[in-house]
Amino acid sequence: MDGGQSVAPTRVLVIDDHLTFAELLTAALDREPDLVSVGHATSASEGVALCRRLLPDLVVMDVQLPDGDGFSATSAILESHPGARIIVLTAHATADVFERAAKAGACGFLPKDGSLAAMLHTLRNARPGSLVVDPAIVADLASRRRELEEEHRHVPSLTPRERVVLELMGEGKDVRMMAKELNLSPLTCRGYVKTLLSKLGAHSQLEAVVIASRLRLLQRDYEG
Repeated sequence: MDGGQSVAPTRVLVIDDHLTFAELLTAALDREPDLVSVGHATSASEGVALCRRLLPDLVVMDVQLPDGDGFSATSAILESHPGARIIVLTAHATADVFERAAKAGACGFLPKDGSLAAMLHTLRNARPGSLVVDPAIVADLASRRRELEEEHRHVPSLTPRERVVLELMGEGKDVRMMAKELNLSPLTCRGYVKTLLSKLGAHSQLEAVVIASRLRLLQRDYEG
């Protein structure tokens, strides 16, 4: 005998309403010497209740659940079991989802369609107070951020009158209707529309409104 003490395997609870995925992950966990599945929940409420009863070391949490989302469930679990490590899984890795996972207190963030090897690596390395993120997600989020920054570098500067005309275009009004509402001549309004099309790189009023909405130049985009 070497006198060494064996380390107990990490106890993992899976919260996911996709039965096939949960069963495959559970089977994979039980094949690992340092990991063991202690149960599976198919809803947020069931998962929170199981966590309070089983006190797992680690929770694999799906974002979309039939009775709520994984972010609220993560917060609820950590309120009663602050030592738990929670890995959030998502099929749609957006910056918003990533930020919500971090805010809820998750310590890992993975794509649901990622490799098993990457998931097991994250389960073993996730620690409270940190956030382990799959490299593919980091690369994707960075790429999307660059695209948004590039797009917003080309946001045109509009005069107050041009903004008013753009809002009316967004309401579906034609030049004649805009001229009447603004008490301007149709020729003047047509000039504003032509300038807006040029600034937005559009070929029609509809295309201009679509581009303006994407660039959040319309008042409704800020109100929504």
